[in-house]
Parts: sequence; structure tokens; C-alpha cells
Amino acid sequence: MKLGTLFTFGGLTPLLLATSVYAANPNHVKQLLATGECYGCDLSEADLQDAHLIGADLRKANLEGANLTGANLEGADLTGANLENANLTAAFVTNASLNQANLNQVNFTAATINDADVSGASMIGLNLTNAQIFNTGISVGGSYEE
Repeated sequence: MKLGTLFTFGGLTPLLLATSVYAANPNHVKQLLATGECYGCDLSEADLQDAHLIGADLRKANLEGANLTGANLEGADLTGANLENANLTAAFVTNASLNQANLNQVNFTAATINDADVSGASMIGLNLTNAQIFNTGISVGGSYEE
């Protein structure tokens, strides 16, 4: 019986460690929401739904898997940030800097993206369903049939 209990807890240990490795630093989330500045912060998996991040300094921040649904990122600086697998559904991204950012697998469903700088950004597997994109180097690809 003790061996079974030990095995059960031993089997859960890697799962517990794995979830803590990718969790946002709560102090970084508080700092961002209070000051709008979070250079190089760990915001991975953070819940920033509907956050007003106008003009926020998020350069080199880790926002991997973050929930930015409905967030306002107008004028935000995300230069070199990691947004891989982040959810930006219905987000407002205007005059934002996303240059050199990792945008792989970002969900931009129904997002509004205007005049954003995406030069040098990695953009593999974007979800742009119903997104409105203006004056930004992101386009919906497709095949050309003759």
C-alpha cells in the first residue's frame, strides 16, 4: 500500500514542477498592471484578459501562452517579446511595436491590428480568422489556382 502511494505522489511530482515552471511571476503581473512597464518580465500564461496596456513597455517580455483576449495594446512596445501561443482574440493592437517578436501560433481571431511594426517578427501558424489588419505587414496567404 505504501509503495502504491509513493508511486502516485512520485508520478505527480513532474506534473507539479512542469506547471510551476511556466506560470507568470505574480509580482511581474502586478508591476505591469500598476506601472505599464515590465521590461523582460515573465508573464507566461498570465491572465491579462481585457487589460488596458496602452503604451506598455513589454520589450523582451515572455508572454508565452498568455491570455490577452480583448486587451488594448495601443502604442505598446513588444519589441523582442515572446508571444508564442498567446491568445489575442478581439485584442486592439494599434501603433504597437512587435518587431523581432515571436508571434508563432498567436490567436488573433477578431483582433484589430492597425499600423503595427512587425519587422523581423516570426509569424508561423497565426490564426487571423475575422481579424481586421491595416497598414501592417501581416497578410492572409492562400494558394493561387489557374
